[in-house]
Amino acid sequence: MSASLTRLERKLGYTFKNQEQMLLALTHRSYAGRNNERLEFLGDAILNFVVGEALFERFPQAREGQLSRLRARLVKGETLARLARGFDLGEYLRLGSGELKSGGFRRESILADALEALIGAIYLDADMQTARERILDWLTDEFDGLTLVDTNKDPKTRLQEFLQSRACELPRYEVVDIQGEPHCRTFFVECEVVLLNNKSRGQGVSRRIAEQVAAASALIALGVENGND
Repeated sequence: MSASLTRLERKLGYTFKNQEQMLLALTHRSYAGRNNERLEFLGDAILNFVVGEALFERFPQAREGQLSRLRARLVKGETLARLARGFDLGEYLRLGSGELKSGGFRRESILADALEALIGAIYLDADMQTARERILDWLTDEFDGLTLVDTNKDPKTRLQEFLQSRACELPRYEVVDIQGEPHCRTFFVECEVVLLNNKSRGQGVSRRIAEQVAAASALIALGVENGND
């Protein structure tokens, strides 16, 4: 095996017993009739299973829809291509002359497909457990950054779902003060969360708005959000 492919193996964290499996996984259809498409199909199925299994274990309170959204985020082409670039995978691809000239070694879809093909190749060269270990190792940072909080939802909903995912009591809101004339009031609300030592506070022209502000403050205090979102 060439020194360059040995370097790739070190980056992947796996040494192939059958070098042909690795070469095939790196072979785009533009290069040869026998290419990585079948391995890509296999790797895609393995990736989805391994990620789905890991999410199922990591988030025991999550609903099916939440798990599906998280899995989609982890296995999408953009994520896989980013991982592939981290391995400098484009340097090792076998591409036809047309793809080489058009910069195929940088194309997101080609990089993502090749990484899936490598997953399939590792499975065939070793076993399911080895493929699982490689996938979870590669995706460590992505898994660590996951949360069930959906930033498209309002702060109260995000806070509630965050606490539910950890089997915690729901937050309690209390109006502690109302100031101003009836036509121009300001509501002051405190939000109590079991994971926090101090209550978060919020204020607004209505109770609902004040509760949303207090919930947003609680999310920041929990470290779920950074206050710049």
